[in-house]
This record gives sequence, C-alpha cells and structure tokens, in this order.
Amino acid sequence: MKRVFFFLFTAVVLTACNSDDDNTIETGDYLIFGHYYGMCAGQSCVEIFKLTETKLYEDTNDNYSLDNLSFRELDHATFENVRSLISAVPQELLTDETSVFGCPDCADGGGLYIQLSQNGTLYTWNMDQIKENVPEYLHNFMDEVNASIALINNP
Repeated sequence: MKRVFFFLFTAVVLTACNSDDDNTIETGDYLIFGHYYGMCAGQSCVEIFKLTETKLYEDTNDNYSLDNLSFRELDHATFENVRSLISAVPQELLTDETSVFGCPDCADGGGLYIQLSQNGTLYTWNMDQIKENVPEYLHNFMDEVNASIALINNP
C-alpha cells in the first residue's frame, strides 16, 4: 500500500514541476495552503484552503492528488483569524528554486501544499511535515500554516 501512495505522490510531484518559464496567470494574488496525509482515514486527511486579500475558501474535493480544486467561501470571522498568513510567506522561499522540500508524506508524516500567486507569478511548493527534512527558514512558516489549518477547523 505504501508503494501505491509513494508512486501516487511521485506522480503529483513530477507533474507539479514545470521547467517552463510561462507561469504567469491572470487572476489576483492568493495563497493556497493545506496539508495532506496518504495513510489516513477521515475528512481531515486532505485540507486545502485559498486565501485572498478579502476572503477565505475551503476546497470541497479533499483530493489527495491536489488537482481539480473546488472552493467554497468560508465565513468572514474565520478569514479574519488567518488573513495574516499570506504575509508570513518567507521572502527567501520566493527565490529558492526548490519546489519540493524533503519527501512530503513519504514516511507517513504528511505534507504541506503551498501555492502562491503574487503579481501574476505562480509559485508552487510541497513540503515535508518533518522539519528536519526542510530548511530551517521554513520552520516558522510551517508552524503558521499548521496553526491556521487548526484555527479554521476548530474555531
């Protein structure tokens, strides 16, 4: 079973990597963030959210492959609780050419999915939840992402 998840994860990572420089999109700035766990049962295994300047959305598909995201708007109070997360993205991350940090969900530790659209440029990262496998400059941001997910799920 672990092999199936490993191959599924590898397929997701490889399709997320793009060597083309045409990653400009036409929508406004936003941050998509969330976590995913392959060896998991229940609704909280995949939690993905989209944060804009004025609203917060939750993905309703909860799809481990992280494609075909479909968002529904959450209440304004929940948005207020996590609105600062978009400014917590480390600037160093924007210049780091790495798109996969560690081996997300390979050791059943889960992964973080981060996608940032900023000034028309799209950045996408997958991060291992095990901090010793990712650069130290990401640790506080990872904590903030996980805390934001917890705030959304347990207001």
